[in-house]
Amino acid sequence: MADPPGCCRPCSTCLLCLYSCQCVHTCPLSGFQCDCSWFFFLFCVFLFTLVWLYIAIIILNDFHNFNEFIFKQQKLWLDWSLVLLIATAVLITYSAALLVLALCLQLCGQPLKLHWLHKILLIITALVVAAAFTGLGIKWAEEWKSARISLQATGPFLHIGIVGGMTLLAWPLASVIYRTHNTGLKVFLLLAYSAVMIALYLAPLGITSPCIMEENQLPPKPALIAVEHRATLAPENTLMSLRKAVDCDVQVFETDVMVSADGVPFLMHDEKLTRTTNVQTVFPERAALNSTAFNWTDLQQLNAGSWFLERRPFSSVQSLSHRDRVQATRQKIPSLEQVLDAAKESNISIMFDLRPENHSDYQSFVNATLEVILHSGIPLQQVLWLPDGFREQVKQQVPGIQQIYGRKRHQDENETLLHVNLPYQDMSSDEIKQYRQDNISVNLYVVNQPWLFSVLWCSGVSSVTTNACQVLKEMKRPIWLLPSSTYLMIWLVVDCVSFLMILWAFLLMK
Repeated sequence: MADPPGCCRPCSTCLLCLYSCQCVHTCPLSGFQCDCSWFFFLFCVFLFTLVWLYIAIIILNDFHNFNEFIFKQQKLWLDWSLVLLIATAVLITYSAALLVLALCLQLCGQPLKLHWLHKILLIITALVVAAAFTGLGIKWAEEWKSARISLQATGPFLHIGIVGGMTLLAWPLASVIYRTHNTGLKVFLLLAYSAVMIALYLAPLGITSPCIMEENQLPPKPALIAVEHRATLAPENTLMSLRKAVDCDVQVFETDVMVSADGVPFLMHDEKLTRTTNVQTVFPERAALNSTAFNWTDLQQLNAGSWFLERRPFSSVQSLSHRDRVQATRQKIPSLEQVLDAAKESNISIMFDLRPENHSDYQSFVNATLEVILHSGIPLQQVLWLPDGFREQVKQQVPGIQQIYGRKRHQDENETLLHVNLPYQDMSSDEIKQYRQDNISVNLYVVNQPWLFSVLWCSGVSSVTTNACQVLKEMKRPIWLLPSSTYLMIWLVVDCVSFLMILWAFLLMK
């Protein structure tokens, strides 16, 4: 059958037809309502993907946890954050490009003839992002707390961006309203859009951030603590990493301690040696054993640095000098005694956890560790004790050690907490301020991103544990700091400009 006069035939090979069809209302699959449905779906997929991009950027602060999880499960070490960002960038670019084309068609009064391939790809995009959100909620639920904290750093700017985006949407919306003859649809679109804009205009009433303050109210910059099982400038838990931490102006070197089979405390984070040493080459038949099953003589035969150059757990490895690379390949597992001597020379404190806590000989581990501390001659105020096991015994034997607690204080408890060490997700800004007023030192871990460091700085945290000290030490002030009066003025100006542009859009499109 011949096509009706004046009607274009969509090419079967085109992906997005740029020509209008004069008889579009005769086809139920390409009619106006179908166009509106696919445009709405495209808009929702774009927003869904945009939110995921925001979440992906936020979880970069803690992505080393995911890398370690994959290694434990698959024995494969890779910086999966690159995979995440590349995949997310592809999805957001694709949906954004389609949305821009769709908006242009709407403004030109043309129908959206979305090719079936685009429809399938949009559905796949929505399913992939939904799966990512589901996986995050099941396996990494604490990151939702990180997202809430991020709103304190980005809330004012997200508000401006969302208001701007919804304001630009007024042009295609006005075009749709003036083109349709369905009064009910017109009323619904106008009411829905008006409700969203009113909510956005009033949103700053619910936006709070510790960085909305006067310049003279800013607390001192938090001290930096280098976390050694995530060292980015040197192989973790080595003497090289301690020296790099000293060069980075950190005040505390945070690490993990285990005790060998013959009673020598040494630095190691993992229960097994496979990730950070060449134990599979030197002792292949014993590679699956726990770290504490090896004696000190065996441990000293292992190389603890070559893996860092081979696997490149951080992008910063590529920037290491030739001298640093040579030094990294020569690293051995250090004993606690060696580390204490180096800390004493550098006048840096050391904070450590004693692992594994569930070991049957844990009390002997505590005794061996205390003995090394006492014989090292390091000033006891430079030793920060994290383990909860046998804490009272430690207080009696070595009363000068600083006790660091991995919990919040309880109401009406007799024991006075002077130092607490917690994940940054577990402390609100109000709690940090209250602890600061009560002279309780608060250290939060692990803080790598400048936006997070800025929020905690404004909140008044005492120190942060980080593996990005080379970045945070360069920060002279938080990323942004706004007096409340300035923020109020920005809020009012943005809302007024948005309202006037929406009025102009509807008058112009009419």
